[in-house]
Parts: sequence; structure tokens; C-alpha cells
Amino acid sequence: MRLRHLLATTVLSTGLATAALADSDWSLAEAAAPYAGTTVDVVFLLRPGYEAIEAMLPAFEEETGIKINIIKHPYENALGEQVRDFVAQGDLDIALIDLVWIGNFAENEWIVPVDEIQAKFPDAVDPDLDMDDFFPLVLNAFGGWNDTIYGLPFDNYSGLLFYNRCMLEEAGFDGPPETWADLKDVYGPALTKDGKYAYALQSKRNETQSADSFARMLWPFGGSFLDDEFRSNLLSDESQAGLQFRQELMAYMPDGIVAYDHAETVNAFAQGDVAMITEWSAFYSTVVSPETSSVADCVEIAPEPMGPAGRKPALGGFSLAVASQADDDEQAAAWLFIQWATSKANAREYLERGGVPARQSVYQEDGLEDFKFVPALVESWQDGVPEFRPRFAEWPEITEIVQEWGTRMMLGEVTTEEGAQEIGTRMEAVLDAAGYYSGDKPLAQ
Repeated sequence: MRLRHLLATTVLSTGLATAALADSDWSLAEAAAPYAGTTVDVVFLLRPGYEAIEAMLPAFEEETGIKINIIKHPYENALGEQVRDFVAQGDLDIALIDLVWIGNFAENEWIVPVDEIQAKFPDAVDPDLDMDDFFPLVLNAFGGWNDTIYGLPFDNYSGLLFYNRCMLEEAGFDGPPETWADLKDVYGPALTKDGKYAYALQSKRNETQSADSFARMLWPFGGSFLDDEFRSNLLSDESQAGLQFRQELMAYMPDGIVAYDHAETVNAFAQGDVAMITEWSAFYSTVVSPETSSVADCVEIAPEPMGPAGRKPALGGFSLAVASQADDDEQAAAWLFIQWATSKANAREYLERGGVPARQSVYQEDGLEDFKFVPALVESWQDGVPEFRPRFAEWPEITEIVQEWGTRMMLGEVTTEEGAQEIGTRMEAVLDAAGYYSGDKPLAQ
């Protein structure tokens, strides 16, 4: 299927300002002139997409006179560090928001809606911003909450199937599995031998267990965390089918898989120890670089396999939003940087440096043959699940519960039914205390 035919164009109707707000002779340098000398503080992660923007940053700072002060944290520390800063009315001028943090940041009013920023600083609105150019699913999932857009997508990705073509061909396969059932029942036995494994599912007891392992097996089998009334759906036949499938699939994974985070999983694939992994598109540059991968010439990419409920790939990534605690100059400068970092004009360079832009237009350009993940990524962004992990403010508390009991399931300390019961009971207690069942809070995730 041609990429152009896969690209959707509908976004939330939020009253966002457009190019009409700016003159045709708008320039970044002129728009930034009133804010030259301003320092903007932002948290970045230790990941390829952030390194890509950091490498591009000197051009922005030279043109605008705005200094971007990057505070680097591993993912595990990024939420806590930002929350502490916002609660204390600290120094951060931009919020880096994971998919599952958006409800927390929006409901606490730590971030400013995009339409308010544009109305406040009309001269700082890039006429080529073109909100419709973002993938609708990505814009709404990563930057939107309760029908309002707060942030622009940044470092976004979908779960993809990375496979070692050479290993598959040696085992008699001419392509990757189309379904999860085939991965386990057909490819699993054929590829697991001589110290090699068919598959590795990153499952370490942190957000990786919740997002990359537990949730990944719910949705394709028709399961979910919650039903329409916000009660646990983990004991449903569909959810149980997915969780039980994960237990059976472990027969074709390396020993100690519950200790595998992204680094261990990607490295196992890159060193030829496993034939397939389902990982974020952001790790593409790592597995195809001869400097970091011994199987670079054998790497191919496909969408995640389908389950009984269809293809429901993992959805992950971030948005950048202007912090409400910043003063006016810092807010304007922050908005200029956010637009620049996520712009159509910079999307191609960002892609070539190892980032994954959320702009539809860049994937319609010629010369993308070297980026094998693009067709699978574009397909995945048509039918992802925004609530792959619930995006409400209570997720940071609930994920701790999922991490504990999801790990105990994999270790065989409890059955999938026992683990689901524990998670469900504890999850509902959190939601009850938050006011979802009393009607104090809307059933939004």
C-alpha cells in the first residue's frame, strides 16, 4: 500500500490558530528577537530522538539568541523530577510529557493549551505550523486531553516487529509472522535452539513491564485494563487469553526475561541472540548501525503481529508543552522552540539523525529507502490505541501495581487469574479514591 494512501488528515477540532495569525514574511529570527537572551529549561531523555535535536540545536540558538538549557534524565527519573519542579514552581519552562502523563499535567494546570499560547503570542506563531500535518492519532494521543491540545508530538513511536531476516531464512521462513499465534506456535519452536531464541519481550519491573510487556498482550487479544464503567477488565476472557499467551510465549524467550529492559532486549537482537523483538521505532538506528549491531545487514521491520482482535500495536512517545509556571518571555521562547523542534522544515533532518517525527509530510518524501521502519510505522499509526495505557492522572500509581503483579505472573508466583484479580482490586481502589465512581471525575483515559 502506498504511504500517501495511508496518511489520515483529521484532527480534533480545538479552535487552534493557523497560518492566518502570521504575516507571509514571518521569520523565526524576527519572531524571536524580543526574547533573545532568554534561557528555556527543558528535560530530555537519554535516547536517540533527543540526541538528534540536541545536535541540531546550535542552528536554533544562533538564529534566535534563545538558549535551550537541557537537563538530562533517564526515563525512570523524568516524571518525578518534573513533578517536583512544577509543584515547587521551579525553573522548567517546557514540560516533556509521556503519553500516560498528559492527564496528570493537564489536570494540575502545569501546562498551557496550544490555542491559549497562540492567542497570547500571535507574532510567535509559525505560519507553517500546520497542525493538520501531524498524524491525527499521534497529535491527539500524545498532546491532547479532554478535547484540548496542550503539546506538540515529539520523539513519538510505535511498537514494531524487528526481525533478523538471515535467521528466519535459515529456519526456512521467507518472511515474518503475521499473527502472534504463528510467532509462538510456528516460529517459536523453529528458531529456539543452540542458545538462540525466537523472541524477547522486554519485561523489567518498571514502566517497561506495564507498557511493553503487559499491555502489549492485552489489546491484540481483545482485552483492556478497564471496561466502559472504569471497572477492571483484566478477568475478561479476552484479557486472560492475552496474559496466558504471554506465559506460553516465554518458552521461546531467553532465561531471565523479567530482567530485560530496552537496552538488554535491543542488544540481544543486535548481537544475533534472538530472531525477533517488538520494540519502539526509536531504536531503529541502533540495530541498523554496524557500530552497535552485528546483524545490521539482516535487519528487517514489519508491523507488530495481529491477534484475534486485529493489529493493536504498542503506542509510545512524548509531547512538548509550554509550562504555565514560566514567565511571559520564557513561554514565548519555549513555544518558538517547540514549533521549531517539531516543524515540517526540520522533520527530514531529525529523521536522518535518528529521531522519529510525527509529521505526515516527511514520510511522503522521496529517498526514504534507507529507513526500513517507515512503512510499518505509518501503518501502525492508523489504528493504534491511545489508551494503550490509561492516560489519566492516576496511572503513575496504577502502573506500580501492574509492575508488581505482572512480574509475579511471569515468574509463576501467581496465576494470570490471581494476578489479574489483585491488579483489578487495587486499581479500582485507586480510581474510587480519585472520584471516578462517585462522578467527581469524568471517565476519561
